Amino acid sequence: MDLNALLEKNRAFTSLGKVANYIPELDKANPNAFGVCIMDLEGNEYCAGECNEKFTIQSISKIVTLMLALLDNGKEYVFSKVGMEPSGDPFNSIRKLETSSRKKPYNPMINAGAIAVSSMIKGDDGRDKFNRLLDFFRKIMEDDSIDVNYKIYIGESETGNRNRSMGYFLKSEGIIKGEVEEALDVYFKQCSIEVTAKNIAKLGLFLARNGVTSTGEQVVPYKIIRIIKTLMFTCGMYDKSGEFAVKVGLPSKSGVGGGIVSVVPGKLGIGIYAPALDEKGNSVAGTKFLEDFAEMFDFRVL
Repeated sequence: MDLNALLEKNRAFTSLGKVANYIPELDKANPNAFGVCIMDLEGNEYCAGECNEKFTIQSISKIVTLMLALLDNGKEYVFSKVGMEPSGDPFNSIRKLETSSRKKPYNPMINAGAIAVSSMIKGDDGRDKFNRLLDFFRKIMEDDSIDVNYKIYIGESETGNRNRSMGYFLKSEGIIKGEVEEALDVYFKQCSIEVTAKNIAKLGLFLARNGVTSTGEQVVPYKIIRIIKTLMFTCGMYDKSGEFAVKVGLPSKSGVGGGIVSVVPGKLGIGIYAPALDEKGNSVAGTKFLEDFAEMFDFRVL
């Protein structure tokens, strides 16, 4: 496989998207940037383009936080507060929170669900909760240098009024048990964690290995990893998840920072960075690359 050729073939699609600008600092990303990293179970690493360029993880963080929340609380409790179904709405929509009879977020991949999940992380206070979560990120991605981009975090917090409205609604419905602002602070910080395409390829590889690190440590049990990969497949690409499942067919999660993590179960972890987004908030070039990649190697799950 000529990874560079496949990347360059799809680089032109960066011109069809726009960099997210609703959070201060995100709009400073280079819209033409495009990096891909692929890691396999044998320890081989294949990278092309801007695979070492840093960006904030944004919604990709939701799968990591969900893993820790499930470890902390168990499946029954977590999914008593958050559903498992695709919403069909944009990731930041609040409409169905009030109009749905269930009165809980449809799934953990939309903002309302992710805020609820962030509130479930155990700890003595907000700082302790986030530090536990950050350590968990570092362990899974096997990189102790991973940290928060505090400029993005401040922007997330200062412009997060829609997320605050979700948080307080969830509190009023008994979904969030602790302090709303504490849960929101964990959420804003987790979205502001800075990574590279290599870091999220390592996350994909962790999922491909069913929760085992390169040292052989089983950090997350398979029963939780199966839940994560299933929700990635059905809900991971916002309200374009169904189309993506048909065209690509791999468990994947995108973020408005331009990242996509994809998993070829039992084989590969894929990390992509291309910050020019489509109208749904997914990387345009990254999605097109994955369509070609899945077609070329027939790696689809279904």
